[in-house]
Amino acid sequence: MASSTAAPAPTWLKGVRRLGERVLLLGHLVRFSHSVFALPFALASAACAAAFAPLTLSRIVWIIAAMVSARTAAMAWNRLVDRELDAENPRTRDRELPTGRVSPAAVLAMVILSSAGFVVAAAALGPLPLLLSPLALLILLGYSLTKRFTWLTHIFLGLALGGAPIGAWIAVTGELHPAALVLGAAVLTWVAGFDTIYACQDLDFDRARGLQSLPARFGVASALRAARFSHVLTVIGLASFGAMLDLGLAYFAGVTVVGATLFYEHRLVRADDLSRVNRAFFDLNGIVSLVYLLAVLASRPWSVS
Repeated sequence: MASSTAAPAPTWLKGVRRLGERVLLLGHLVRFSHSVFALPFALASAACAAAFAPLTLSRIVWIIAAMVSARTAAMAWNRLVDRELDAENPRTRDRELPTGRVSPAAVLAMVILSSAGFVVAAAALGPLPLLLSPLALLILLGYSLTKRFTWLTHIFLGLALGGAPIGAWIAVTGELHPAALVLGAAVLTWVAGFDTIYACQDLDFDRARGLQSLPARFGVASALRAARFSHVLTVIGLASFGAMLDLGLAYFAGVTVVGATLFYEHRLVRADDLSRVNRAFFDLNGIVSLVYLLAVLASRPWSVS
């Protein structure tokens, strides 16, 4: 009896599969899922700004497009400029660029296309967002170089992500409001705090390569104390934002949950035990941003026109 064999897949189907695999690789390279960190704060800011100007569905879509494209450009650029360092670091040597699974040319193209997409989204949001888009890109892309010359690199990352709620507010109202600056500062200290915790993993590598970070400069124990102080400022900033806009009880209940989550995050990590850094960094900070967005939506009556 003749054995039957499956027919080979059509050429076009193989091409689609290869394209899908490449897209998944690039998405993993820039940790696309980590958009959950800053995006909820941008959406929360937009929801609060809706009390001052109409919020349309198209504006929400463009805000999301601007956020995702800006973060993709920044992350891809970070991976590109750090590819040689990543290849030497035991923690990062298995990433897509060091292993050759993705080419530098493909990542550079991703940076250019994402940056262009951000500018297009900014233009769709209005004259002021378009005018500010080059400054935003300078901060977002410039962060990747800061650890080569300053241990304040965590502050620069916080500045990059702290611009998200400020930009979203401007995108809705066309102008800046002091409350947006306060929320941006709260995000800055939140990001600087958790990035400091994350950097503790690379203390020895950073010192050996002459790279700058708060742990490399002052040691893990001091860095963790600075991160705790930074997150205290975060909770104060979030509470101040709510007071400025007269947000309700649900908002402050949400801020309380955020504070408790950050407290637990610091309980997970000690100077003599960094084994749970990834859980503190990824899981808990994702909870922080999502809880905050839900608290804002529950507190601020808003509608999409």
